[in-house]
Amino acid sequence: MILVNELKGKIRAKGYTQERLAKELGISPKTLSSKLSKGVFGSDEIEKMIKILEIDNPIEIFFIR
Repeated sequence: MILVNELKGKIRAKGYTQERLAKELGISPKTLSSKLSKGVFGSDEIEKMIKILEIDNPIEIFFIR
């Protein structure tokens, strides 16, 4: 499970929309919305988001127990 609100904040802070991020990830906006709702992403998607959104400390968002 990830901290969805933190991720959404990073998306906005970098000037991205969910639609633009979905395109960068190679998925549809509907798929991104679904994944955000569930709080579940694949490791490849997480890696891409870390790079795209320039997340300095991904552990705080993606690797919560």
